[in-house]
Amino acid sequence: MSALLHPFANPAKAEDNFISVVKAERSTLWDSNGKSYIDGLASLWYCQVGHGRREIIDAVHQQMLEFESYHIFDPFTHEPARQVADAIVSKTPMPEGRVFLASSGSEAVDTALKIIRLHGQRRGGSGGAKQIIIRREHGYHGTNFGGTTAQGIASNREGWGDLIPHFVQVPSNDLEAVASLFAEKGDQIAGIISEPIQGAGGVIPPADGYLEGLRRLCDDHDALLCFDEVIAGFGRTGSWFGSQTWGVKPDLFTFAKGVTSGYQPLSGVVISEDIASDLEQMDEVLRHGYTYSGHAAACVAGIKNIEIIESEGLVERANTQLHSWFRDGLSALVADGVIESYRGQGAIWGADLGRDSVPVRDAMLEAGVVVRGIGNVMAFCPPLIITEGEVTQMLDTLVASL
Repeated sequence: MSALLHPFANPAKAEDNFISVVKAERSTLWDSNGKSYIDGLASLWYCQVGHGRREIIDAVHQQMLEFESYHIFDPFTHEPARQVADAIVSKTPMPEGRVFLASSGSEAVDTALKIIRLHGQRRGGSGGAKQIIIRREHGYHGTNFGGTTAQGIASNREGWGDLIPHFVQVPSNDLEAVASLFAEKGDQIAGIISEPIQGAGGVIPPADGYLEGLRRLCDDHDALLCFDEVIAGFGRTGSWFGSQTWGVKPDLFTFAKGVTSGYQPLSGVVISEDIASDLEQMDEVLRHGYTYSGHAAACVAGIKNIEIIESEGLVERANTQLHSWFRDGLSALVADGVIESYRGQGAIWGADLGRDSVPVRDAMLEAGVVVRGIGNVMAFCPPLIITEGEVTQMLDTLVASL
C-alpha cells in the first residue's frame, strides 16, 4: 500500500488500480501505459486554457528565478499579488471592489463565510448578531469545515461530528422556501451562499428568476449574497463570471480553479466596494489570512492565464462555439432517445441518462474519455480550447458506452 492517501477515494484501494498520468497537452492526457484520453473534465473543472501552455510555465519559472514567493501579511507586499488582484477585479461586475487571495476553493469559501459572519456581527439585528447563512440543496462549496457545513450534498457532511452552527438548507431552485425563511428569521440571516450554476451537485442551472429573487430578498433584509464562482468563473459559462451570465450582481464571490487553469494553486474572494468600505471603517486588523495568500509564482500564473483567456477569445468561444456544439449534440441524443434530458451553459453540461452514470463513466474512461458521473447525470466540462472534433468524439463515446 502506498503512503499516499487519495482524496475522494476508498483508502483501501491499491495504488496500482489508479490511472497514473504522465503527460498532458492541450485537451489530451497520457497514462503510464501510453494510453491517451480526451480530458472532458478539464482535470477537475479547472484547466480553461488547456495543458502544456509554455507561456504560463515560462512566466512561473521567471518569477521563481527572481523570488519564489514572500508572504503579504502586514507590512509586506509584492507586485505579482497586486497585479493579479487588479487583473481579476477588472473582469468582474464589481471593478471597484477588492480581492482577498488564498490557495484553494475551500479556503476561498471559508474566507467568504467569515466575511459574511463578520458583516452580520457588525450589523446585528433584533435577535442579536446576524449569523444564519442559507445554503442550497445540491450545492458544493469545498471540504474545509466551513465549506463542508455550507454544502448541500448530505453525504459529504456526514461522519465528521458536529459542524458549524447557524446554517439552514433550502431546496435547490425553490425561491418560495427562501422567502419563507426570510419571513421567519430575516433579522438573523447574515447571507446566502449559492453557485450561479451548481456544478458538482449535478450541473444544475438556476431556474428563471431564481438568482434575481435571491438578490431581492437579500436587499430587503440587509443580508449578503455570495456566489461561489469556483467552477463558473473565468469563462466557463460564456462570461468571465457566472454572475454576468445571469445578470445578477452579488455582494461577494469566491474564485479558484480557472484563475490559473491549474498551473499553480490560487484562489480568493472578491468583495464589493460597500463591503470593502465597511472593513476599512473597522480601523483594526483583519485577523484572517493564509501562509500562501498571494503566493508570487501562483499570482504570475494567474496573470498570464487571464492574458491567454483574453487574447484567444476563450470566453466568447465558450459562449458561442462550445455552447452550440454541446447543445446541438445533446439535443440530438435526446431526440434519438439515447438520453433523457440535458442541461448546461457555455462549456459546462450535464446529460441525464435516466440511470446510474458511474458504470457509463467507467466505460467511457476505458474508451479514452474522461468525464464525471454524478448520480444519473454525466458531466462535461472540457478545456475552453477543445476542438469540435473532440466534442463529437466525446458524445459518440457516450452513445457507444450506453
